Amino acid sequence: MDSRTAQILIVDDDHQLRQSFERLLAAEGYAVRTASSGEAGILAVREAVPDLVVMDVRMPGISGLEAYAAMREFEPRLPVIIMTAFGTTDIAIEATKMGAYDYILKPFDIPEILKLIEKAVAAGRSMRSRVAVGEEGEAAVAADAIIGRSQAMQDLYKAIGRAAPTDATVLIRGESGTGKELVARAVYQHSLRADKPFLVINCVAIPETLLESELFGYEKGAFTGATGRKVGKIEQANRGTVFLDEIGDMPLSIQAKILRLLQEQNVERLGGRQVIPVDVRIIAATNRDLEAAVRAGQFREDLYYRLKVVTMAMPPLRERPGDIPLLVRYFLARYSREMGQPDPGVSDEAMALLTTQPWPGNVRELGNTVKKALIFNLGAPLGPDEVQKASGEPLRGGGPAEADPGDSLARYVRRELASGRESLFEDLMDRFGLLVIREALEATGGNRSQAARLLGLSRPTLLAKIEKYGLRIESRVRQSDS
Repeated sequence: MDSRTAQILIVDDDHQLRQSFERLLAAEGYAVRTASSGEAGILAVREAVPDLVVMDVRMPGISGLEAYAAMREFEPRLPVIIMTAFGTTDIAIEATKMGAYDYILKPFDIPEILKLIEKAVAAGRSMRSRVAVGEEGEAAVAADAIIGRSQAMQDLYKAIGRAAPTDATVLIRGESGTGKELVARAVYQHSLRADKPFLVINCVAIPETLLESELFGYEKGAFTGATGRKVGKIEQANRGTVFLDEIGDMPLSIQAKILRLLQEQNVERLGGRQVIPVDVRIIAATNRDLEAAVRAGQFREDLYYRLKVVTMAMPPLRERPGDIPLLVRYFLARYSREMGQPDPGVSDEAMALLTTQPWPGNVRELGNTVKKALIFNLGAPLGPDEVQKASGEPLRGGGPAEADPGDSLARYVRRELASGRESLFEDLMDRFGLLVIREALEATGGNRSQAARLLGLSRPTLLAKIEKYGLRIESRVRQSDS
């Protein structure tokens, strides 16, 4: 994914609000432009398309809704968050139905809008960041890429090419870290819906109690706290594509509604009786054995057959070791470019070590290892010692194994489990999160940008966690923390 600083355009006739947004978002690491009217916002988008627009509904001249329609005509995949007062929520809902990413009510909660902005920027980049399929060299380095010459990968490229121009439902199967979301994005970008919304829903990341309302929306009074109408992501993505990641873990009650969507192409909001027709293409992915889940009664058999109209398999990295050198060179070139440093290359010994590993975390784990090795590289080709250190655990063929630190960690967790304390899971996660972030900051001399790259977090996310844990950053920063 593109690692450059996200560009955000604020469109509002309130000078004080624009200034507040500028200060807030600049402190979070975003680049901010502002416009005082809908007309000025349209000109700003045509001048340089941002990653996100945050726009008021009511302004002198044309309304935010009219401005959004013009922006969408110029760049249909541009995510827009609509700001509205309580009295104009119907207009904001209409904008959402037109394809706006979301809306937020004034006055808004700062942590809430920061979280929404981070999600919207990621969604926009998913739609607009090109996925190179089977390419190598400069073309691949400049984009997210699906790389490999093995027969399994050649079969995958053919399947993407054949399925993408159709409206067929696609099921992508493979272990965690193999790149299933990249395949989903590639199918979307080569489809006839490539200029329409592409929304990603992680069925595991969203709590079960919220997943149904996230997907289908709700009417006012549908449940406690439902103070107004909310358009669901499926309705919002009308004429576009919805990617349901980790669908194998979706609750059975929601599976029934997804089956109805696939069969009848309509939805009902929670608490509503109106049947809403939608035209969406569904791409789903899972790392679970769906056949076993069907036999165990954990996954609907009728939904399983509806999903597997086209099935694409992502092979684990251990089954295509010949692709590892290609991936290592891709990651070296890509991350070197992102860090603004020359590509140091890799020694034959280090490459041999990397090629012989089982990589249980697959391509994601390999990429993270290369990235961590690069952060502390001094310019020479990566060697076996750097690769071993970046891995964080002894690699096969890399010398005698040290004691597994996971053993002592497991003993500590067992002791805590015996304590019977309430909120134990949250306490442990916070304790481990604090430890990991403190060690990353220590390793980077307090440089938050480097620490974020080391941890695989966005800089705004890391800053939020530093604030949450009350960490004090020492002044001994080794280099500019921009």
